[in-house]
Amino acid sequence: MRIKVAIVDDNVFLTKAIEEKLSFFEDVEVKFKASNGEEALDKLADNHNLDLILMDIEMPVMNGIEATAKVKQKYPQIKIIMLTVFDNDENIFNAIKAGADGYLLKEINARDLNSGMIETLNGGAAMNPSIALKTLKLLRNPLELSQKEDLEQIKLTDREIEVLEQLSKGLSYNAIADNLILSTGTIRKHIENIYRKLQVHNKLEAVQKARKNNLI
Repeated sequence: MRIKVAIVDDNVFLTKAIEEKLSFFEDVEVKFKASNGEEALDKLADNHNLDLILMDIEMPVMNGIEATAKVKQKYPQIKIIMLTVFDNDENIFNAIKAGADGYLLKEINARDLNSGMIETLNGGAAMNPSIALKTLKLLRNPLELSQKEDLEQIKLTDREIEVLEQLSKGLSYNAIADNLILSTGTIRKHIENIYRKLQVHNKLEAVQKARKNNLI
């Protein structure tokens, strides 16, 4: 059985290095390469007859964690191994949440990479020993990391909290502007900043996340 693989990485040099490692194995066929998550999704739309994706994390346009979540939503049968130079707790945690099936470091040798791919395709979870230890730690204390992540990322100004409180009452931008004696344009800018800091895309998500984190 041939293993049909895609490589998603914005670093051309590293992509070639991965291809070279895979070339030692006759049963592995690289179907396509992409330089970011969005390009990978475009190529999958044309042909998703694929077994596994080797996915980088830090990429422009759409990073590997976001791309993993989207691929898993549309093509759950495709296995994804994060292949990255980063092994920090937050990346591992977010990759697992996004649906990654394995997590390997790019320094891995060709034989171990191939073994990891086969293990993943057989229902296992390929991981470097150091990653496996970190994963166990995260599984023991998932709330600790989640809370730490929220506390570190969500830092709203007093004005942004005022705007959020007004939003939670279902008021329009114009009404909020009148209540806070600000221009509508300024309110829009505050709301843009709120969405970015909370990592949400609409008013409902913003209010829900703010309440969950006791911001309002």
